[in-house]
Amino acid sequence: MQTQVIGLVGLGLVGQALGARLRANGLRVVGHDLRPEAVEAFRAQGGESATSLAQLGEQVDTVVLAVFDTQGVLEVVEGADGLLTGASRIRRVVDCSTGDPAEVEALSRRLRARGIDFVEAPLSGSSQQIAAGEGVALVGAEEPAWQAARPLLSMLAAECIHVGPPGMGAKAKLATNLVLGLNRAVLAEGMAFAESLGIAPQRFLSLVLATPARSDAAAVKGPLMAAGDFAPRSRIRQHRKDVMLMLDAAAAAGLELPFSRVHAALLSEAVEQGRGELDNAAIVLQMRGRKVGGGEGRG
Repeated sequence: MQTQVIGLVGLGLVGQALGARLRANGLRVVGHDLRPEAVEAFRAQGGESATSLAQLGEQVDTVVLAVFDTQGVLEVVEGADGLLTGASRIRRVVDCSTGDPAEVEALSRRLRARGIDFVEAPLSGSSQQIAAGEGVALVGAEEPAWQAARPLLSMLAAECIHVGPPGMGAKAKLATNLVLGLNRAVLAEGMAFAESLGIAPQRFLSLVLATPARSDAAAVKGPLMAAGDFAPRSRIRQHRKDVMLMLDAAAAAGLELPFSRVHAALLSEAVEQGRGELDNAAIVLQMRGRKVGGGEGRG
């Protein structure tokens, strides 16, 4: 039996993790990324590569996207040198990015008019959790497309939750990411506060995990904060992008998000200070650096 071939665009942290999941399930994966170093790393792990998006579109009928934002998705799919140029075979696009709900919905309509299924599947979980098969996919797709894509999605995530048509996946991911991100920020603030009281980070974390203050964010990111390990599993700049989408969506609905507005300012400050590529756990550095009167502390 011929091995199924899947296309993969975006070979960053999440893309590499998705490629590993697909290969572990016996599929061939052909990837593409603008960065030669990302392609080289992907090939070193057993993946194949296409020299262009158009070439990739000619090789596969299903492509998984793990790009930064919706603008990137539009360029990859519909751009002048995108997947649909040339003799494209694409019949299903699975978008694992977290994007703009309205743009995602509009793209789905355009693709449906061309006979292409669009399955929105943003993943909740760090790249390490995704690689381990522990991610959760929040699926936005029409019912037939959802049912057809379920076997593939089950390879990518431990749980796949169909939340409605295209656009709803992004909405669900933004709403859940709001809670997750604020959990991280609150943990970081608590850790900085505990340190100011003379409680060591590891000791504080053990207290949080043993009390009702416990959360998954504390269990996953707390050890990294306490150890000062900020090698990226997820990135501050990426979560900042998500928080800005949250604020835009809330404003359009006439809703104020006061905590998220403060969070956005902290994340923007981190990016401006050169910490955008660090793991989201590095939000603790912003907390440690905030002193009464605005003076800089540790960090």
